[in-house]
Amino acid sequence: MPWDLVTLNSGYVMPSIAYGTWTLGNGQASLSIATDASLRIGDLVDTAQGYGNEGEVGIAFHESGLSRGDVFITTKYSGFDGLDIPTAIRNSVNNIDTPCVDLYLIHNPRLAVPDIPTAWAEMEKVVEDGLAKSIGVSNFGVQDLEVLLASAKIKPAVNQILLHPYVYQQQAPIVKYAAEHAIVIEAYSALQPLTKEPSGPLDAPLKEIATRLGATTDQVLLAWTKAKGAVVVTTSSKKTRLEGYQDAGDIDLSKEDIAVIDAAGALGEKRITARIGLRKFGFGFLVGVVVLGLCSYFRLRI
Repeated sequence: MPWDLVTLNSGYVMPSIAYGTWTLGNGQASLSIATDASLRIGDLVDTAQGYGNEGEVGIAFHESGLSRGDVFITTKYSGFDGLDIPTAIRNSVNNIDTPCVDLYLIHNPRLAVPDIPTAWAEMEKVVEDGLAKSIGVSNFGVQDLEVLLASAKIKPAVNQILLHPYVYQQQAPIVKYAAEHAIVIEAYSALQPLTKEPSGPLDAPLKEIATRLGATTDQVLLAWTKAKGAVVVTTSSKKTRLEGYQDAGDIDLSKEDIAVIDAAGALGEKRITARIGLRKFGFGFLVGVVVLGLCSYFRLRI
């Protein structure tokens, strides 16, 4: 199946795969997006105030030759320079050189100051002022969304979160909650298992599935993310990889494939959690030894 359009609760539609620009800047964003507009991977471009490249995204859009209606632009309020939401969104649309963005997100719940209801009311004003067609959040948990929805006049259309098989169990509650409230989940770092844990429990099943389907392991991971109902945000500076990501939309995993990936992901999540716990214990133990040593030293000196 291809990367279909997703209908948001705002009534607008968005592509189900996005070109993320968080690693790009100093002209690279412009170069990468405009290299080949026919890839269609740039139909949804994801940037943020905090990425420092909104201007380059604007240049890339104009260089692409695409009309404004052909490109879905997302940016985020990152709380930089102490700017409030009304000021930040005006700066963002000016940087991108567009009258409005398609989707505007609060980058993190900690940036919702002085509190989530107040910040969300400012986000709703962004829609009223015609500076964003849809609004949403990023990295919000269930409790954060409960607080938001208690006073919201406009529901968040999207919650962009970390999502891949090694964190799926941890993120399952927010994925479920979002589905129950017609909030689209957008997944970033979907390929992290391949870059951060290349020899983890997912390695063998991903290779087996990829070989059987005539695909690559990164395509299988993207297909898994799509199967979970999430919009994908991914990136690369290489044309061939972007083409491969686009082709991943044609991969239809079986229920058995998804179950195997889920199981391997759960195993990997346990191992990663245990490893982090050991690191914390080791650090705490080391600090304790140092403190005891200092105490002993000063007692001797006294």
